[in-house]
Amino acid sequence: MGTTLTFRKLHDAVSGRGVAFRSLVKLQPAAGEGTKVFPPTYAGGAYAKEARRLPERAEPVDCVLIDSVQSQANRMEEALQRAIDDGRLKLPLLEVDFGPFAPDEKKTKGIKLVDPVGKVSSLQVPHRAVDAIFRESLLDGVEFRASDVGKRIGSVRAQDATALYEYCPTALVFGIWDSTGPKGGLGAKFERAMVGEIVGIDAVFGEKTSSRIDPIIRKNPPVYEARGGGWTVDVSLAVMETKKGASVPKPFAKKLSKLNLGNVTPSIDRNDAGEPTGGVTISHAEQTVVLSLPALRRLRFPRQGQTSREVDDAARTVLAALGLCAAALAAEAGLDLRSRCLLWPTEPLTWQLLGRPGEAPESFVLEADDAIKLLNEAVAQAEKLGLKWHADQPLTLTPSDRLLSVVIESQNKAVKEGDEKGTGEEGGE
Repeated sequence: MGTTLTFRKLHDAVSGRGVAFRSLVKLQPAAGEGTKVFPPTYAGGAYAKEARRLPERAEPVDCVLIDSVQSQANRMEEALQRAIDDGRLKLPLLEVDFGPFAPDEKKTKGIKLVDPVGKVSSLQVPHRAVDAIFRESLLDGVEFRASDVGKRIGSVRAQDATALYEYCPTALVFGIWDSTGPKGGLGAKFERAMVGEIVGIDAVFGEKTSSRIDPIIRKNPPVYEARGGGWTVDVSLAVMETKKGASVPKPFAKKLSKLNLGNVTPSIDRNDAGEPTGGVTISHAEQTVVLSLPALRRLRFPRQGQTSREVDDAARTVLAALGLCAAALAAEAGLDLRSRCLLWPTEPLTWQLLGRPGEAPESFVLEADDAIKLLNEAVAQAEKLGLKWHADQPLTLTPSDRLLSVVIESQNKAVKEGDEKGTGEEGGE
């Protein structure tokens, strides 16, 4: 089962020749072995499927991606955000606060947010500290990129990652590329030190059917364009048009079933390539998470232009503890990935420390509460050396008028397209 991971063991692994912490957990559908799970769909409604070579299997095995590297990172960040919201943890955060913002009628012509946005943090945006949402926001009335903090973040590199450590350390764990900053494609790029994914093994793809029986409408009548706008089934209220010399009611743009009324003929769904989209059955799923220690050792954290091995190791130990804490909190939250894709670990989360070549891996257990304590201890040790997190309060930005106008217009468009395109026939997976 392994022992509990201590700060000293973590520090020694990071500062020494440790290669990685890794976990491998077998999963089964919560509904039981052999029941369906639904992977994510990609362009054209396709699943990400491939053959993989696995240990003790002579031939490649049909597999399907159930949760991608990007999605796993997002789930770990979501778990960190929830721990912060619950008061279990403090982390440096950037955030943009849309909540109290009242649009100026002179600037927005009276248009206001349709759907409240609230606060959006660096744990929730796609590109973390260098996301365009921060770029298009203001800090104390100054464009964020032009502010002192923004300039420091804009100049980070592997040889000087101190600003990200202070204001957005998760960017150093899960990676960023500052491709929209002032340096464009030459902007700072930090690889993911923490990588996870979930793969379904021995995947067999199933069928998905669509249908709906309306409890009050027995047969779907034709639908016409109404004279006052909208639709009607009453010919006397319909817009009339001339066809072949006769006046006939003008058909509405949608059938009754597209209005979420009436019956939908049973059918078997296919994606754009003609492949079935009815989920998969698997022998099991495997979740792998790897924290690369060499990736952390590439980072340096100078203060006042001076570097120190002791300070660098302290900061790297904090980042390693942060990655392990994120994984432990995500495991505690469970694996309800999407509709009809709830997975259950068949064994506890155990970490292996891969040390020097040829050495047997050491095993450790790390529950979420212990991971938080480990992180706090690492942060305290780094503070003694002068490396301080700005974790007491988030660094709060205000959305610019330009950003706010984009959000408003996107919400209005979503409302309109929801009315025009939404069918709700079945509710997708």
